[in-house]
Amino acid sequence: MAYKIIASQCSGCSACEAECPNQAIREKGGTFIIDPAKCTECEGSFDSAQCVAVCPVDGCIKKA
Repeated sequence: MAYKIIASQCSGCSACEAECPNQAIREKGGTFIIDPAKCTECEGSFDSAQCVAVCPVDGCIKKA
C-alpha cells in the first residue's frame, strides 16, 4: 500500500519531496502527489514514512 497526499490540505511547502528515498513525490498544480507505483512507505530505508514525519500539516498524508 502507498501513501496519498490530500490535495485540499497540502500547503505546497515541498518538505516531503526531498525526503522521499524513492523519488515518488512530485509537484502538480501547486500541490504535491505521490506516485503509488514508486511509494514503498519507506520500508527498507526508514522505520517510518519520511513524508509524514516532515509534513507540517497534520493528516495531510495518509495511507491510500
